[in-house]
Amino acid sequence: MAESAHKIGDVLLDARAVTMQFGGLTAVNEVDLQVHTGEIMGLIGPNGAGKTTFFNCLTGLYQPTSGEVRFAGEILPPKPVKVVKAGMARTFQNIRLFANMTALENVMVGAFSRTRTNAFDAIFRLPRHRREERETRARAQELLEFVGLGKAADRLSRNLPYGDQRRLEIARALATDPKLLLLDEPTAGMNPQETRQAEELIFRIRDLGLAILVIEHDMRFIFNLCDRVCCLVGGKVLVEGTAHEVQSDERVIAAYIGVPQELDLGNGDDPDEDGNNDA
Repeated sequence: MAESAHKIGDVLLDARAVTMQFGGLTAVNEVDLQVHTGEIMGLIGPNGAGKTTFFNCLTGLYQPTSGEVRFAGEILPPKPVKVVKAGMARTFQNIRLFANMTALENVMVGAFSRTRTNAFDAIFRLPRHRREERETRARAQELLEFVGLGKAADRLSRNLPYGDQRRLEIARALATDPKLLLLDEPTAGMNPQETRQAEELIFRIRDLGLAILVIEHDMRFIFNLCDRVCCLVGGKVLVEGTAHEVQSDERVIAAYIGVPQELDLGNGDDPDEDGNNDA
């Protein structure tokens, strides 16, 4: 884990005994997880461990079969809109940008979740709508600068390099003004230089005061980045601790090279939101 003087505070996200079943398949099995303010928490595990399904339970895409998710002390309704308004935002394993919108417009979409104007204001271009649109555009440009895409504001998102598209997704998530940012495979498909840039960006986001929960398969990246790490196998928590503790745990090493049957870690399928096993 990288050295840092940042302060870790109170519990922000508190998932308790979260279970997600699809018919006879238990993809997530009584998972407990806490994320504190100012903390970077890693979520790792082999393919099919339940990581993306767990993210979907946290963010309202799935309603857990049982268990509860508390955010800032309040039970979080399993509805994406309410999750965003509560202060939680995410990116996806598969990039989900608006391909025919510019980078600036993509980020503005995220910011609109916090605006107050209604359809009547927009149709008649009332002063409040015009003012919020100016403010939203300025905020979107500011976020593009923050992630290093200031000069790409007018480019269509589909024409951006892959690494820039990943950063654009993060900018759009930040535009919702979150307290907790969930990143699903933020360095997938990146080269080493892009991965280092992603790491620096995540540290800068943390330094703004946000908590971060990140799924990642690049172990060097995750153990350098995170304050704590949780390893899922077969939908269950195998081990949780500091990055150093998890990195050196023999159970984690075994999970990546083959889990002994006597550990009885449960099912190994994790259908993600697109119906595929999560990577």
